[in-house]
Amino acid sequence: MKILIIMQRYNGDVFLTLPLIRALQKKYPDARIDMLVNDDTLGTAKTLPKINQFITFSYAQKKAGLRARIAQEFNIIRQVWRAYDLSINLTESDRSVLFAIAASKKSISAVEPQLGKSWWKKQLLKHHYFLDNNLHIVENNCKPLQFLDLPSGAPIQVQPEVATSALEKMQEKLHAQGIGDFWVLHAGAQHDYKIYPEHLRSELIHRLTEQGLTLVATGGNTPTDARISAELPSLPNCHNWIGQTNLSELVALVSLSQGYIGMDTLVMHIAAGLNKPVFAIFGPTLTSVWSPWKNASEQKIRIFQADMPCVPCGKAGCDNKHGKSECLDHISPELIAHDIKQFDNTRTKATPA
Repeated sequence: MKILIIMQRYNGDVFLTLPLIRALQKKYPDARIDMLVNDDTLGTAKTLPKINQFITFSYAQKKAGLRARIAQEFNIIRQVWRAYDLSINLTESDRSVLFAIAASKKSISAVEPQLGKSWWKKQLLKHHYFLDNNLHIVENNCKPLQFLDLPSGAPIQVQPEVATSALEKMQEKLHAQGIGDFWVLHAGAQHDYKIYPEHLRSELIHRLTEQGLTLVATGGNTPTDARISAELPSLPNCHNWIGQTNLSELVALVSLSQGYIGMDTLVMHIAAGLNKPVFAIFGPTLTSVWSPWKNASEQKIRIFQADMPCVPCGKAGCDNKHGKSECLDHISPELIAHDIKQFDNTRTKATPA
């Protein structure tokens, strides 16, 4: 049994295919599962369990011109052509649907509800389904299971694996820097429209450290991460680890933390998957679809989002072009710090001495 899963979106989307992958591995224990992802999400895809092979699509190559775009798409179609017993595409994208149709006679894909956009997809796919903005993305990603006689009654779990070598490395680094109990602070995001303004972020960090919390700030090696790193206030119990961990190490670091404080990002989803308390700051994102997934009813998940008539709009910033989200200016650092303090105090009292 050979299966191709296609997810051509962002890192968080790729990570949240985890329940689908595990369900397929349980139903088809001897199956070889490949994934087709965008090349900038390959690092996240490699954290998923027991994936045989990765096929990548490059948007940089697509932007190189019509000839390069056609050549890349043709090469992928040639690579996957009828090579699979089952293909599952998790977005409505025309290109991704075509890859699924090419890969297998038994192809399943999300399609648009508008007949004008999806009529040809419905004709060529074996099965199709609609994405539902009232359902979490994890639930949407598991919809293809209904066509495989796989019951969806069991609770869906998002539980990433923690690499032993990465865990040991993070434990050693924390010990070397004298860091005991700590919270992960993740202030960056892939796009600026999701990032809390610097003056509010600094106020929040000051309030949290004054409350006695130790913070480990995390991030990657992008220009945005470098900017945030330079903006971090210099405080004894705020440790700047931005750009100092790979993704596997970051998963291990989160697993060792007291919880997550930060933006609507991949790291937020990792923290939720590890059953950590999550205090997440959201801009215009639809929380019905993209909130941290709750594995257990008692897990603490708190979302801070502006109380404005336009929120959540689901746009990529107010201009819908990845620009500024004014709603982020209306989220109080005092409120965030207060809620975290209340939770931390309650948990401390509940922990036996």
